[in-house]
Amino acid sequence: MNKQKIQDENIIVCDFPLVEHNLSVIRNENSSSEIFRNATKRLAYLLLYTAYSNLPMKEVDIKTPICETKSRIIDPEADIIIAPILRAGLAFADVAADILPDATIRHIGMYRDEKTLQPVWYYNKTPVELDNPQNTYVYVLDPMLATGNSSIETINLFLKKGMKEENLTFVNLIASPQGIKNIRDRFKKIRIVTAHIDETLNEKGYIVPGLGDAGDRLFNTFN
Repeated sequence: MNKQKIQDENIIVCDFPLVEHNLSVIRNENSSSEIFRNATKRLAYLLLYTAYSNLPMKEVDIKTPICETKSRIIDPEADIIIAPILRAGLAFADVAADILPDATIRHIGMYRDEKTLQPVWYYNKTPVELDNPQNTYVYVLDPMLATGNSSIETINLFLKKGMKEENLTFVNLIASPQGIKNIRDRFKKIRIVTAHIDETLNEKGYIVPGLGDAGDRLFNTFN
């Protein structure tokens, strides 16, 4: 499944050269955890610049050393939330905050039951209510979109707080067609930003060809 086959403007595949190069690095089973982390960080920058393209802008008056002029800034009234899904989502969190230092980081803890492939909650650092739900922009960070079950749990968590569906963006390294369909069957306006849409899922729910377990490769926890 590639970019040319996608008939959905809210599914954004970043397939330019630097993305494809670093994606090849993290797919390679011979890449060490250090190499994997560094390539993932480079990918995070590239993907997040694209993901943040929907932020609302406001025109302001500024004065340069030459003269007064009109310019545009990110709307200061907008509430921006970065929501990494633990633990692999932490690989994106520092980069996301580096680009948008005034954003709020809300960690979400889930792991996948290996038998049922369903998400199991263990941590939720989101507010009970959003202060400004209609002008809140959420960026959910998780390197892998496999079955989509964890993503759907997270999406529901925020939508129940009253935010607009189109203001939520899911950012990942690799997605499966099944995971995208799972999300799309429930949410039509969610934005998905990814480096690649792979072929399928195997019987264990892993993306094929994929890159293995992103968390283990990031944090070198194979044993």
